[in-house]
Amino acid sequence: MNLRITGALVAKDLSLFFRNRFFAIITILGLIFYIVIYFVMSPSVNESLEIGLYAPVVPTMFEQIQEEGLEIKVVESEELLKEGVTEGQYVAGIALPADIMESLMSGQKPKVSVYFASDVPEEIKDAVEVIIRELAYRQTGQPLSVKISEDILGPDMMGMQIPPRDRLRPLLAVALLIFETLGLANLISEEAERRTVQALLVTPMTVKDLFVAKGITGIILAFTQATLFMAIVGGMSQQPLIILITLLMGAVLVTGTGFIIASLGKDFMSVLVWGIVIFIILFIPTFGVMFPGAVTGWVKAIPSYYLVDTVHQAANFGAGWGDIWQNLLILLGFDLALLWIGIMALRRKLQ
Repeated sequence: MNLRITGALVAKDLSLFFRNRFFAIITILGLIFYIVIYFVMSPSVNESLEIGLYAPVVPTMFEQIQEEGLEIKVVESEELLKEGVTEGQYVAGIALPADIMESLMSGQKPKVSVYFASDVPEEIKDAVEVIIRELAYRQTGQPLSVKISEDILGPDMMGMQIPPRDRLRPLLAVALLIFETLGLANLISEEAERRTVQALLVTPMTVKDLFVAKGITGIILAFTQATLFMAIVGGMSQQPLIILITLLMGAVLVTGTGFIIASLGKDFMSVLVWGIVIFIILFIPTFGVMFPGAVTGWVKAIPSYYLVDTVHQAANFGAGWGDIWQNLLILLGFDLALLWIGIMALRRKLQ
């Protein structure tokens, strides 16, 4: 590989990228827009308690509850209760046994199942238990013991409740990464359409030099924007090295994807169409972070899941190497696979 030729090609590609007014403006405005969205969103969490309730017969103590900041929602089944907690509709779910009234009145200890979302703080759990015991007292007029069984739905992240805008942070960073696939793909597609690439290959430049230069260009464009965004919005305050490495691997991922789009597209419009389709697919895993429970296990088949999940865990919960090494390993595998597929497809198109 000739470093001088590769460097010249990278400089040329970066210059051509920003000469394209559409991508130059979208790149700059997109970064500014995402930063504005982040800072406009509330930095606090909702302090009101909305609790789901399932009971074959709803006791009057739950029907008559009137407390500021507390709302009880009755659901039709325990499965719906768990689903609501997992999806973040309720901070907790209470499942009452059918004989709770008889048990309370006879002085027995009824078993009450309480379900919590994975990121509910300990004080919320304590508050829900206090509410249950208080309601039992109101019903019987005397302090009674209630056997409470706690279940955490999803990985337990006790004490780590985060504001919505911090959940949005990895989503926006990944969006910046993914969007650069369009710019890179369009750059390559235009050169192929104008036969600039074929002209370059007549020079001492080799095919290897060409792909290395295009790869470096794509990685620089994607990695720089995502890193700048995360630094401005405070996403580097925890585990900065992990986040930087993850974003770099994400940049490699979208560069390989850009090669694939370039091999499929013949002009700007076809690149745009293919790019939007792939953008939507890669963007799906971000909804699992913003809205827990919105997607199921199948989303792990999408390469960007491991990028989104790693950034989310490291930036919002301070996850270390031991927590995310499997994600990084799988992400590396996807990087290599997509790069290889993209290079092979693009090589065939250029020949």
